[in-house]
Amino acid sequence: MLTVDDFRPIGLLRNPHLQSVLGASALRRRRGLRALAASGAVTTEYILDGGGDARLQAWHSRRPDVARAGTVLLLHGWEGSADSGYMRLTAARLLACGFEVVRLNFRDHGDTHHLNAELFHSNRLDEVVHASADLVCRLRVRDLSIAGYSLGGNFALRVGLRAQAAGLPLRRIAAVCPLVDPARTMDCMERGPAIYDWYFRRKWRRSLQRKRALFPERYDYDDATLALDLRSLTGWLAQRYAGFGSVDAYFDSYSIAGSRLAGLRVPTHILMAQDDPVIPCSDLRQWRLPESAQLELAPWGGHCAFIENLAGDGFAERWVAARLDAGVRA
Repeated sequence: MLTVDDFRPIGLLRNPHLQSVLGASALRRRRGLRALAASGAVTTEYILDGGGDARLQAWHSRRPDVARAGTVLLLHGWEGSADSGYMRLTAARLLACGFEVVRLNFRDHGDTHHLNAELFHSNRLDEVVHASADLVCRLRVRDLSIAGYSLGGNFALRVGLRAQAAGLPLRRIAAVCPLVDPARTMDCMERGPAIYDWYFRRKWRRSLQRKRALFPERYDYDDATLALDLRSLTGWLAQRYAGFGSVDAYFDSYSIAGSRLAGLRVPTHILMAQDDPVIPCSDLRQWRLPESAQLELAPWGGHCAFIENLAGDGFAERWVAARLDAGVRA
């Protein structure tokens, strides 16, 4: 069985910031595109019902020549997409194990800003649960797994809490560096190297500009607002468009810190890195996980990267495939 002891990056690849940058690099995106193309899978677009008027885009991939081992729903991180390198690379690994794979785009991620008038925020769990139920119905899924990275890992774990009530046949969860305490992550981003603030603020600003262009009658915010620092911009969104009284209330709404996962009954595997620059390892000591969840902590890996070599091979996608495949075969 693959374990964190098998992840042994050398030299500069033990630097968490280099790891994090490489994890989101163009090299990984190109490798993901090639890996998915070489898998032999047939990929089909679906627009899933998120409840109310919400619509979420998903990409379903399956290999016609392989008996289905189950279906895996993949969830990306904030300002990532279904086409991010780690999403495609993980999908290729899972397809090789015989799974069907569905890569979901959260609202306003990827090329989906036009599908919904309202803005994305991290407490839109209801529509992800509803879209998951629509997926199960339309694809006749009997054995569902969910895997997610960063914010996607946070969503995956929260979907797990709601699975039984929603009638989801959820059998197992794999989460890579799930966002645990959003307030603490914001602190880390403010105190850490400026590249993290620059990276996320740049991508988020472009997303909000695109939303304004598509729905000018609804969004009249100016460029001065979009130039706010990340905390201020988040607080503005939370209060004006997400219905929260403060940025702290917003962060608390999707936190999974402390004992908030106590009700999770789905077998769960969580991969974290001790050197994660935005999820402090010290927070994990206060995390009260249920018996159904197993935490694996690697010494290195940065945030959701776990790059094994300069060719861009990733331990995380191997780990996700191994954990979910073992669950099927148990």
